[in-house]
Amino acid sequence: MTVKHKRSLGVCYYPEHWPQKMWAKDAARMKELGLTWVRIGEFSWSQVEPRPNQFEFDWLDEAIQTLGMAGLKVVLGTPTATPPRWMLDRHPDMLALDQQGRPRKFGSRRHYCFSHTDFRGEAARITRIFAERYGENPYICAWQTDNEYGCHDTVISYSQVAREAFIDWLAQRYQSINALNSSWGNDFWSMNYDDFTQIDLPNLTVTEANPAHQLAFRRFSSDQVLLFNRKQVDIIRKYSKAPITHNYMGRITQFDHHKIGDDLDFASWDSYPIGFLEDRVPNREDMHPRFTHQGDPDFQAFHHDLYRGVGKGRWWVMEQQPGPVNWAPYNSAPLPGMVKLWSWEAFAHGAETVSYFRWRQVPVAQEQLHSGLRRPDDKASLVWSEIESLGKELLEAPNIAPCKSRVALMFDYESEWTWDIQPHGKGLSYFQLVFEYYVALRKLGLSIDIIRPDTIDLNQYQLIFVPGVMHMNDAIKSSLIECDATVVIGPRSGSRDKDFKIPEPLPPSLEQLDTVVEALESLRPNDKIALQNNGNIVNYREFLSGNGDVFLSTKQGQTVAMRKGSLIYVGSWLDQSGLKYLFQNLCMEQEISTIELPDALRIRDTRTERFWINYDNIDHTVDGMTIKAISVLRQELPMSGT
Repeated sequence: MTVKHKRSLGVCYYPEHWPQKMWAKDAARMKELGLTWVRIGEFSWSQVEPRPNQFEFDWLDEAIQTLGMAGLKVVLGTPTATPPRWMLDRHPDMLALDQQGRPRKFGSRRHYCFSHTDFRGEAARITRIFAERYGENPYICAWQTDNEYGCHDTVISYSQVAREAFIDWLAQRYQSINALNSSWGNDFWSMNYDDFTQIDLPNLTVTEANPAHQLAFRRFSSDQVLLFNRKQVDIIRKYSKAPITHNYMGRITQFDHHKIGDDLDFASWDSYPIGFLEDRVPNREDMHPRFTHQGDPDFQAFHHDLYRGVGKGRWWVMEQQPGPVNWAPYNSAPLPGMVKLWSWEAFAHGAETVSYFRWRQVPVAQEQLHSGLRRPDDKASLVWSEIESLGKELLEAPNIAPCKSRVALMFDYESEWTWDIQPHGKGLSYFQLVFEYYVALRKLGLSIDIIRPDTIDLNQYQLIFVPGVMHMNDAIKSSLIECDATVVIGPRSGSRDKDFKIPEPLPPSLEQLDTVVEALESLRPNDKIALQNNGNIVNYREFLSGNGDVFLSTKQGQTVAMRKGSLIYVGSWLDQSGLKYLFQNLCMEQEISTIELPDALRIRDTRTERFWINYDNIDHTVDGMTIKAISVLRQELPMSGT
């Protein structure tokens, strides 16, 4: 039975920034605008506890009461992302240290090390105080833990407390120092240790640190985030039945979001399409001028699909860009209609709520040039009419009716770490590889589920793509081999064991494929190797041998992909033309319909609707249907279920 959710709108609000006399009027206007949700509190620690153990909650009580009485639902954030200045006086070693050993100082936010036990205790204490006070408040309808874990490179800390915690983590994982030395291959360069206490953090070495050492530290750092978040969740659940989320970010991959998501009720993320365009969208620089005022046509959708998986089907946009931001290299204004388009696009991918950041542009501090729904003088901003229009459209829109896609794409956070540690070519990344697969699939009009490596039920899919998963454990291999789908395994998959060793049998280390990577190379940016039919190898290629059927080859006759039964191994990085050729043939084989779309036009299907999303500033006509510039066209699909 399909679970349906009503689409709703929200906003991020900071009552502590505004005179109390404005709150009731703000709340009334939020309700009139068609908003349902208001997120507050995630940066309020110094306002509720200005001095240690001296609390001032009256203002927050009043704000929650005012919003709730206006008919709004409140998402309350734990305030742990902004520890007060007195906290640093109390715990001067709580600051994270960067890779060069420099402290990440007080004066902005996220100035803490996840490994600092005293700060973790303080974070648990303030979370408990919030949960005790508001856990049964009828207006608190959801919780958010902390804010944007990992933003500003704040997962990995090279502090002394992190080192001590890492040593303990290693001792528990390996049990003996001899086991660690063997697993890491420490005979190389005489890197053996006599005791766990000798192990330092993998920074400031003369040349690169042992990749096994680096990977262990990345896993440890991710686990520290997991434990920090889990403690808050466990505390909140003791006092509240309201669902709990965390607001993830775009292309923040330093911790395993899937594991965090296992402890939460739904996922949410902060979507800044124009803000992300310059620095976070990989290998699309040629498109930046064209989409300066729109954002990349695939980057937001990728994260919508990623976080739908992280949230086990339930997810929100907690912060949606409403206009120019203040923090990007170039802070362009969205074209008229773009904020509405981004919102409908999120709903098309299954979002329950789209919440805008922020209600009113603040006239002070770091974000004074970050726009909101209202200007600093309290006049409506340029986007106000778009939200008004969207709110009216949602009243007539059907509930969300999600459906499973026929096509799945695997995303593995550990693979992002392993590629980052050993890219083998300048600028190459796992995220880029997976994103290029996603773009090529979307250009064919396909709707995609992004799945985690340990997904159990793979039989619901006809095509599964697994590019670049460097460590595939036995459970992952078994699930891929035994499922009914055609499985396409991409370059570098299965190329390392859990401790970064090259495995035997050699990669891709799948006996069922009977394929071996004999050698490999990375290519210079302008190097291309033409494929036999269409497209090129770029960036990276492997030299394959084996007894499987040759599935793709170069014009010179060298094997690029091999197939045995339902398993296909593609041992090279293909450009968009090569991926298109490969994907079209596989879809034809599986009787999955495709449609070639322009760069700026995309499709997303639900069970009942097809969404045509046009990022372009010109109209596009496809199959006799015209999709207006900067717009979303909804097409009813009463019988659609795939």
